[in-house]
Amino acid sequence: MRRGGGGLVTALAGLVAAHDVTWVAAAIGSEDRVVAAEADGAFDERDRAGNPFRLRLLDIDPVEYDRYYNTFANPLLWFIHHELWNHPYTPEITNATRRAWRAYELVNEQFAAALAEEADGADAVVVHDYHLYCVPKLLRDRLPDGPPLLHFTHVPWPGPQSWRALPVHMREGLVRGLLGADIVGFHTRRSARSFVNTSDDLLDGVTIDHRAQTVQVGDHVARIRDYPISVDAAEFDALASSAPVQAAERSITAMRPERLILRVDRTDPSKNVVRGFHALDRLLARRPAWCGRVTMLARLDPSRQDIPEYAEYLGAIQRAAREVNDRHGTDDWQPIDLRVDDNFPETVAGYKHYDVLLVNALVDGMNLVAKEAPLVNQRDGVIVLSENTGAHEELGPWVLSVNPFDVEGTAEALEAALELPADERRRRAEAVQAHVRAHDVRAWISAQLADLEALGART
Repeated sequence: MRRGGGGLVTALAGLVAAHDVTWVAAAIGSEDRVVAAEADGAFDERDRAGNPFRLRLLDIDPVEYDRYYNTFANPLLWFIHHELWNHPYTPEITNATRRAWRAYELVNEQFAAALAEEADGADAVVVHDYHLYCVPKLLRDRLPDGPPLLHFTHVPWPGPQSWRALPVHMREGLVRGLLGADIVGFHTRRSARSFVNTSDDLLDGVTIDHRAQTVQVGDHVARIRDYPISVDAAEFDALASSAPVQAAERSITAMRPERLILRVDRTDPSKNVVRGFHALDRLLARRPAWCGRVTMLARLDPSRQDIPEYAEYLGAIQRAAREVNDRHGTDDWQPIDLRVDDNFPETVAGYKHYDVLLVNALVDGMNLVAKEAPLVNQRDGVIVLSENTGAHEELGPWVLSVNPFDVEGTAEALEAALELPADERRRRAEAVQAHVRAHDVRAWISAQLADLEALGART
């Protein structure tokens, strides 16, 4: 067994250390399928820290899983959530889309069936993210008197109009599925309000209380809440002093010029990497005195390369980097140091040494990079942060805010960050770090468990 690399896995790992947890997940790969068949239910496991938990792996038909994950959840739902579709041309709902929707329903039914078995005697059930929107209603139908149920969505929730890209039966199935939960959780107040508005606009036969942020379907009341996710500060403190990170630091300190701009992202179209490169291009064109003195280290994790839109975007990233380097670079200096691989020690090393952190996502549910990096940074680094990230709702007072579509404005913000006086840099960096440490991942989990407990869960 090896741990997944996503932010969701990181966030939920804290639950295993403090609570009696059964984790229900899809089997990925042939070895997982063998284990799932042999176990015939949940089995005992331990995480990398030695904490015990129960694991149940679902052996889902690979063809159905591919339709569910690679056609419906990604990119169709992901692109709706992040408002990435080019509506004059995409999406186009075809028979393949309808088959993928049926696969999405099928996979959600398998999860609901497994959860119904595992929930016997459980204190609470928590379901995560846009892959499992139908599960809450399906589980409530199976266990009308079951334990309190929370669904948490880790992506931004757009306005009602965005959901009209889907046929009525699909969009209503997703929203009504979520409303089967006792608590529907999001990262931000903006997303929570938007979900209430979506329920009001798209559904008949529901009662909306905008002030209380509740949606009533029949006798059932769903409470819409926001819980800003965060990170484990102690984990990053330990990582920062680890041998792999210290080794990676040597390559970064060897290449860095006077100032280092860092960006850490997946190669996902929503991360807006290309416009970030264009902003650096504009900065160097406007202020040629920075040529040779600043480098942007772009540490990018290749994402979903089996989906055409993602593969095409990685190509666009590589072309944009070459163009900027060809235009401004010299024999002994390149403005963009592009590294596309999964190298977390080098990422943490970059966190320690940036002078400016650029997070210019088009839209993000949260963006944990904006919270991870300042915890270990040693240079009073300044954060240039998209106003469309969930993190901006918390960190806005201490960052330089940018509109992610405004390349010229982003170039100006990068210039301002590079030239910010030392005392102002320190003030902002210390404030961000203090906030993240006070509002860590344990606080995120605790807030949800407290609300579940108020509904009757014995957490």
